[in-house]
Amino acid sequence: MIRLPFSDRTEAGQLLAEELLRRKLPKDTLVLALPRGGVPVGLAVAKALGAPLDVVIVRKLGVPGQPELAMGSIADGAAPVLDAQLIQELGVAPEDIEALAAKEREEIRRREKRYCGGRPAPTIRGRAVIIVDDGLATGSTMASAARYVATLKPGKLIAAVPVGSVQACNWIGNQVEECICLATPEPFTAVGEWYSDFSQVSDAEVQRLLALANPKLAKHL
Repeated sequence: MIRLPFSDRTEAGQLLAEELLRRKLPKDTLVLALPRGGVPVGLAVAKALGAPLDVVIVRKLGVPGQPELAMGSIADGAAPVLDAQLIQELGVAPEDIEALAAKEREEIRRREKRYCGGRPAPTIRGRAVIIVDDGLATGSTMASAARYVATLKPGKLIAAVPVGSVQACNWIGNQVEECICLATPEPFTAVGEWYSDFSQVSDAEVQRLLALANPKLAKHL
């Protein structure tokens, strides 16, 4: 039984790894973390599995004038995942959505350059891929990541998080072959409430953790 709150993302990742180790995944399994908060979790998972770690970058699409209110999310190379009901209720125009999506695609490319430094993207086709984040609130970010990775034809696609809302974990479970949520406490208002230390993860910290996971690729960062 999982005891909440987790002390930090590293502990959460270690507990998540214990669950994943029971799956007896293939040796060429790849761990893809959602920056920024998913990277410390992903590093703990990758270490335990003896798997490489990389990132899949997704951006939230905030409602115009209310940027913290998500109406969807987007991964570069994939169509946005949108909350159609919220968009209709707020009357957000299609052209506003497209303008915001274009802006966020630029930010995705900036982060890819910062985090990946021009190193080659990992091979995904035919491999077991685990997408990791520090938690699922609405699930839209994970959904965007899953839909994008699915276009690259992985052999198996798993979403894995330490904690999430029941609704989000069930929804993501329909987007991937398996969704692992260690804990689904209720009521659920925010991911951060289930961590004692939920400090913001900086771009520099993401780079440092990726270099730790991939020493041979560190020169690209």
